[in-house]
Amino acid sequence: MRDYVIITDSCCDFTDEMARELEVEVLPLSLEMGGKTYYNYLDGRDIDFHTFYQRVRAGEMATTSAVSVGAFETGMRRILESGRDILCLAFSSGLSATYQSAAIAAQNLQELFPQGRILVVDTLCASMGQGLLVYLCAMEKRRGKSLEEVYAFAMDTRLNVCHWFTVDDLNHLKRGGRISAATALFGTMLSIKPVLHVDNAGKLINVDKARGRKASLLALVDRMEKTAIDPEKGPVFLSHGDCLEDAQFVADEVRRRFGTQDIHISYVGPVIGNHSGPGTLALFFLGKER
Repeated sequence: MRDYVIITDSCCDFTDEMARELEVEVLPLSLEMGGKTYYNYLDGRDIDFHTFYQRVRAGEMATTSAVSVGAFETGMRRILESGRDILCLAFSSGLSATYQSAAIAAQNLQELFPQGRILVVDTLCASMGQGLLVYLCAMEKRRGKSLEEVYAFAMDTRLNVCHWFTVDDLNHLKRGGRISAATALFGTMLSIKPVLHVDNAGKLINVDKARGRKASLLALVDRMEKTAIDPEKGPVFLSHGDCLEDAQFVADEVRRRFGTQDIHISYVGPVIGNHSGPGTLALFFLGKER
């Protein structure tokens, strides 16, 4: 059986240390801000995550770009030339063209490397929801599962990865067309915080609302309580838009309610963070349904 490599993109929002520990290769998406292009490397080498959020708070705007077909071809070619196969787990097609780029690159390279295997999964996941699926696949690989077995596991598991999150500033969702200007205005006036999730099509959906920040954070854990599978075992992933204290508050609440110990916290990287804004807090876990 040929060896294989799991690759993904930077919208998994892993820490750099986690990606290296899992032996997962990560291709960066990019953003343009202040007339300069930055790549969303997990270690923040191009743009420090705290600095990015400070600039957003100061009113700067950015535009973001998917991983290109060429970037995927370069990364995949190197792996195929080493005699290894590829399992690629890509950012949701409902939110980005990254999956399409990966699929096109795989098709192009398959003709050049007919002996190699490239399997591409549309994770239908985002941020550390995508990261959670990649993590679980990496664990399956460590257990000795084949490329085809882990691919099947990813396809079977992706719609059990639950994404629940809230944002602190409704204006970022307004700019992205997720809510109306009137909703943003009145929601801000009344301190209404949305509770959102990623649906089975991999798209962002506004589900509920809470009055005040603390209530919105607790609402995420309420959702987990309703659908989580074996929450005490974990793993549970959290990502935050430069609001670590809020992430730790939610982690503590998860531990208090379920006794969960396997909890991982990371930044919402600048590509997703550009659309969700500072103060985003997201909770990810395995559930009976999304």
